[in-house]
Amino acid sequence: MVMGDLVNEVDVAVLGGGPGGYSAAFRCAELGLETVVVDTGKRLGGACLYEGCIPSKALLHVAAVIGEAERAKEFGLDFGEPRITLDPLRKWKAERVVGKLARGLASVAKARKVEVVGGRGAFEDSRSIRVGGEEPQVIRFKHAVIATGSLPSRVPGLDLVSDRIMDSTAALEVPEIPERLLVIGGGYIGLELGQVYAALGSRVTVVEMTDGLLPGVDRELVQPLQRRCEKMFAAIFLKTKVTGLKEAGGAIEAAIEGRESLAFDRVLIAVGRRAVSDGLGLQATKVKIEGRGLIAVDERCRTADPHIYAVGDVTGDPMLAHRAMRQGKVAAEAIAGRAAAFDNVAIPAVVFTDPEVAWVGLMETEARRAGRQIKVTKFPWAASGRAASIGRSDGLTKLVVDAATSRVLGVGIVGPGAGELIAEASLAVETAVTAEDLALTIHAHPTLSEGLMEAAESLLHQGGAS
Repeated sequence: MVMGDLVNEVDVAVLGGGPGGYSAAFRCAELGLETVVVDTGKRLGGACLYEGCIPSKALLHVAAVIGEAERAKEFGLDFGEPRITLDPLRKWKAERVVGKLARGLASVAKARKVEVVGGRGAFEDSRSIRVGGEEPQVIRFKHAVIATGSLPSRVPGLDLVSDRIMDSTAALEVPEIPERLLVIGGGYIGLELGQVYAALGSRVTVVEMTDGLLPGVDRELVQPLQRRCEKMFAAIFLKTKVTGLKEAGGAIEAAIEGRESLAFDRVLIAVGRRAVSDGLGLQATKVKIEGRGLIAVDERCRTADPHIYAVGDVTGDPMLAHRAMRQGKVAAEAIAGRAAAFDNVAIPAVVFTDPEVAWVGLMETEARRAGRQIKVTKFPWAASGRAASIGRSDGLTKLVVDAATSRVLGVGIVGPGAGELIAEASLAVETAVTAEDLALTIHAHPTLSEGLMEAAESLLHQGGAS
């Protein structure tokens, strides 16, 4: 500390204003702890609100509307070709969606007397953070929560700097609708944004280095999505790498392994995310860093430094906003001396493509690899009255249960609204529900939610498939 420093003394300092950070801050405030959030942009919401979850879902909604209008031709409704005007689209996303939610978070912070300080913060020691930028100061704290999140990953060797090469943040700004778009990465980010641009009119090519889209996800759940992508995209190259990018004649020329170079108007690099732990001054604390820059924490979200906690993407996979939010609340309650632990069994994952893919708990491949004795049952949506009535019989509900006890271990769903339907499955896994419990629970008819009940009934009546 130097002479003249502005010193702010608080109970809790939160580094990062994303879902994990603001959840921790709000809960700390509820528990009577004086709390300050340090965020580079002096805003709450983080990458999720401004550069990820929310804007991408807004654009995916636009893509879904376009898709529904196209499908409506099958039952006699023709709205004509969509006319897309980017300025109103960007304004709607920025003001009516992101802006509205941002104002809501700011109001909550004000109501709970959580101060938000703008600037980049770094630890001076285990009890203080120096904040640079427009509001320079030193914040002295009793406890701190690191919630600095993640950034889009880079691809080694593809370091060409060009306005035509986008990460997910740039792509969500929709700078234009390129005629030809290359998406490097067939994971959830690449497929979600690839479908957005395809719906808006781009010819999309996806290159994925593994042998399937959505690597690591149950193949039966991916199949309906892959069929949809094959119709929407110009090309999908699996087990393939992009080995080089260069600007050529107002376009980007991509060297694609095993193929001739192809030209694209824009390139989206979507190969995952990396934790933000560099530059935080952690060497001045006792916090331990693991591989990939991840911060090691225990079940109460405590780091190796007794005064410092960490939550969200910076603590590792799964890098999901809802995991960060739960961790944030656990950290706050632990700081306040309450008996809290991040001991959740079920963390659902959702890919908001068309169709949506969602899963929770232990899936079939993992269970068999671990030697678990399981039974698996599936309910194809071709047998669903609700799916037929909306013209979407391409879905599937899959149930994985323990062979001896029939306890629900995992659930996978693919189809429209899978992201909403997975909530019941998450509750089932978290609370050790059995297949019989699901089968005997009356579900409204006709709804897509019946798929879980039907799958469970099938298991009980037929003995399931081992």
